[in-house]
Amino acid sequence: MAAILIVDDEPHVRLLIERILEPLEDEGAELHFAEDGEEALRVAREVRPQLVFLDVMMPCKDGVAVCRELRSDPALAGVRVVILTAMGQEADRERAEAAGADVYLTKPFNPLQVEALARETLNMP
Repeated sequence: MAAILIVDDEPHVRLLIERILEPLEDEGAELHFAEDGEEALRVAREVRPQLVFLDVMMPCKDGVAVCRELRSDPALAGVRVVILTAMGQEADRERAEAAGADVYLTKPFNPLQVEALARETLNMP
C-alpha cells in the first residue's frame, strides 16, 4: 500500500492537505501525519512512506534537518520529499535542495499541484 506522510505543526495546514489528498485514499493510499520533526522521523521509520509533504519551521527539529536525516537513512533515502513552506527566499530553497528535497513549494500552494505531485509519485492516474 502506498503511504504519504504529511508533516506540519499547524493543524489547519495538515487538514487542508488531508482534504486535498482524500481522493487518493479511495485509490489505496494511506495518509499519515506528524506535527513536529521528531514525530515525522518516527512515523517515517514506521510506515516507510513513498512521499513526504514537509514543513520547514516546526518544533523539535526543522524540516530541513528532517529531510537530511531521511536522506541519510538507507531505508528511507528513496522517499520523495516535497517541502511546503512559507519561506520563499532563494537561500531557503537552496538550503532545502542541499538537504535533498525533491520539490520546494511555498505557501499558499496550489491544491491541484499537491494532488498531481502525489499522483505522480504513487503512479496513480
